[in-house]
Amino acid sequence: MRFHWQSFAALKKTMFHSHFYKCQSCIRFSFSNIVFNVMLACCCGTAACSLCCRCCPKIKQSTSTRFMYALYFILVTIICCVMMSTTVANEMKARIPFYEQMCKGIQAGEMCEKLVGYSAVYKVCFGMACFFFFFCLFTIKINNSKSCRAYIHNGFWFIKLLLLAAMCSGAFFIPDQDTFLNAWRYVGATGGFLFIAIQLILLVEFAHKWNKNWTAGANHKQMWNGLLALVTLVLYSVAVAALVLMALFYTRSEGCMYNKVLIGVNGGLCLFVSLVAISPCVQNRQPHSGLLQSGVISCYVMYLTFSALSSKPPETILDENNQNITICVPEFSQGLHGDENLVTGLGTTILFGCILYSCLTSTTRASSEALRGIYAAPETEVARCCFCCVPDGDADAEEHTEKRGGQTVIYDEKKGTVYSYAYFHFVFFLASLYVMMTVTHWFHYESAQIEKFFTGTWSIFWIKMVSCWVCVFLYLWTLIAPLCCPTRQFSV
Repeated sequence: MRFHWQSFAALKKTMFHSHFYKCQSCIRFSFSNIVFNVMLACCCGTAACSLCCRCCPKIKQSTSTRFMYALYFILVTIICCVMMSTTVANEMKARIPFYEQMCKGIQAGEMCEKLVGYSAVYKVCFGMACFFFFFCLFTIKINNSKSCRAYIHNGFWFIKLLLLAAMCSGAFFIPDQDTFLNAWRYVGATGGFLFIAIQLILLVEFAHKWNKNWTAGANHKQMWNGLLALVTLVLYSVAVAALVLMALFYTRSEGCMYNKVLIGVNGGLCLFVSLVAISPCVQNRQPHSGLLQSGVISCYVMYLTFSALSSKPPETILDENNQNITICVPEFSQGLHGDENLVTGLGTTILFGCILYSCLTSTTRASSEALRGIYAAPETEVARCCFCCVPDGDADAEEHTEKRGGQTVIYDEKKGTVYSYAYFHFVFFLASLYVMMTVTHWFHYESAQIEKFFTGTWSIFWIKMVSCWVCVFLYLWTLIAPLCCPTRQFSV
């Protein structure tokens, strides 16, 4: 009997491939289970969010948590913008079949009028504000990520999404809607003003911190003195150029009295605080005071002045042919509003991007300590070009790294939190109120539409102008406070 070696080799090869594919299927199944478990742990468990993507770079637990809360904030903000859009409402009526029957079925009115307009935005933002306020109270006095409350703060994302949706939906069932909307409007205005005040305080703190950091470097290298002088010159050049351009384009020989007075007053305030910053009496008590801080404040004041003038309702007069013409605005700006949807979409995206950036940069531990008057000692300052991008240093970096098939997560808060959880949620609570008031045009809510978001209103004009004066007052107070209270210690 002859032995067929070729048949034996073919049989062996077949058995090998069969075993190999079984192992490969087993590996794929195991990897799928790992990814599913990671997703389940992120969404419904205590694990930090790994975004379930292996191709992404490593991410810190503190960063991923803030990213997820910011994502919730963006989601609700987009919903609010959609609710204020008449274009979207008309498109839905035209394209969705059985639209009226659907609206009646969910008890939202004949044409879903309860789901659009300023009242709907008030209710949705009420739910979002309650969500962040609840977590603000829930996360008070958390010092590390090992506690049960910290696990809830850093995980359970799907459950928290359901909670947020339930709170936003539940606001539509509040009884006595008129009383609720009237009361909530004043709460929203108060929270919106407080959010603006926090941003102004942190701007002043940023200016002082910048000057202190670079001045500390100037004690060791003369290069920092040159950088201080160059940046100060650039800031004042921008402020003066802005003042001149506003005087050219927002005023004319006849009329425009509001614009003339406000441009003159705000320009005078910038000059005044600059002189106070370098006065001998202030320099004796605060040697770190200088023109860099006042340059930053002057640029911001000019920006707010420009923004306020752009938000003012247009002034019209009759020309020689008895036709209304718009004055006190640049001629080229009238053509920018030709495509309102493009202008509104781009401007709204930039605005809410700035709000989100303000929220995230306002919630670091350094910012929360600055609001309480706690600053780093001058001896410990290390001069850096990007000093504001220094990572939070309270917690040990890369203490524990975990990889479960998704994105690698660095648990950087085992020994201490990188940021204040309660303060983080409080800032987002205020931001929710600020978004609510901004989208509904503050006190001109009844005629508010997202398509007319950049149409001038007097309420927005005066809010920006008052914010400008508050900013100047806060900076001026940091300069003269040591003179008014000589027995107290001030550190900026």
